[in-house]
Amino acid sequence: MHKYEYRGVIFDLDGVLTDTAHYHYLAWKRLAESVGAIFDEAFNEQLKGVDRMGSLNLILAASGKDFSEADKLTLADEKNLHYQSLIAQLSPADLLPGAAPSLQLIRAAGLKTALASVSKNAQAVIERLGIADQFDVVVDAAKIKNSKPDPEIFLTAAAGLGLTADVCFGVEDSIAGIRAIKSANMFALGIGSPAVLTEADVVIAGLHQFSLQDYLK
Repeated sequence: MHKYEYRGVIFDLDGVLTDTAHYHYLAWKRLAESVGAIFDEAFNEQLKGVDRMGSLNLILAASGKDFSEADKLTLADEKNLHYQSLIAQLSPADLLPGAAPSLQLIRAAGLKTALASVSKNAQAVIERLGIADQFDVVVDAAKIKNSKPDPEIFLTAAAGLGLTADVCFGVEDSIAGIRAIKSANMFALGIGSPAVLTEADVVIAGLHQFSLQDYLK
């Protein structure tokens, strides 16, 4: 009999394992300013868990900007190139407190691990963070059709681990991500504020508070 009820843990990336949200913010802000769209840190909060094109559409719609689909693709590529230049400086020092020990603890206990991130740069980010070898499966936006809060990314990750959803649980810091986990019929561990992540099963401030014994028995 396995020691824990769960057999797999599926992690979001930004805000859970590392904080590249600021780099996304800087890249979106520069792009927004280049097309005369309004963008600030408060609006940036709405983009959490939203994929690149979805984020661009929200930014443009908020300022009443209208572009052709071809132009939108060009703008999204411009943002991504700037973002990639910003994250080139990432290193293991950019892991959030508790991230590396939590991954090691989970794998040492015999559970499988997957990454479920809407960022198409997810693989590059975890390689720079030095944790690529800590994941059995990586599912990013390129491998799914529907973004969070649709459960597809978590269901795809579970399938990649060879597990059913009921023996996996997800770790997320966004409302959209928590809803995706719950829609996949998984246990949802929220990272952040209980007042915000009200639909999560358990909320902790960060992975420095993570304990297999407390959350997985």
